[in-house]
Amino acid sequence: MNQEEVLQIFKDAGAYLEGHFLLTSGRHSGQYVEKFQVLQYPELTEKLCAELAARFQGQNVQTVVGPATGGIILSQLVARRLGARALFAEREGGKMALRRGFQLAPGERVLVVEDIVTTGGSVEEVLMLLQESGAAVVGIGLLVDRSGGKAKFGVPTEALMKLDIPSYEPADCPLCKRGVPLTERGSRHLK
Repeated sequence: MNQEEVLQIFKDAGAYLEGHFLLTSGRHSGQYVEKFQVLQYPELTEKLCAELAARFQGQNVQTVVGPATGGIILSQLVARRLGARALFAEREGGKMALRRGFQLAPGERVLVVEDIVTTGGSVEEVLMLLQESGAAVVGIGLLVDRSGGKAKFGVPTEALMKLDIPSYEPADCPLCKRGVPLTERGSRHLK
């Protein structure tokens, strides 16, 4: 599956939006990728996860870990394809943690999956968590890398789609300066 096919899946599902958006990172953008418009369709999600799994086939992945919430879905489907187990990390006390009795053994071969990366903050938090556990990170699989190549993790990373969508600090946002109404998306701003 190539990038154009992935982009078409997102467009057909109504997941590629234009406007003025507050991103999870706190930055602003004129485009937003609403992953759950795709993830609501199991057949599309399965197709995307099959492609992610194929890119790490033969890497002896034992466990797939994704940050909550979209990463839960991705970890399940990618792990199924790789014959691995699936875990998810979630926030506890403001940082990513393995809860619910999840544990990793030292040296356990782990693939990290994430839906969309803008700054890479959530993936970096998961990588720190895995490092603390002594797991061996095989790589990172992303549905969308919208960092413009800025998010680098120091391990093999595969993105099904790479987008170079500008994002801005609120004080520098041209959309704010033009008075375009801001829309909050994602889950971190929810109370």
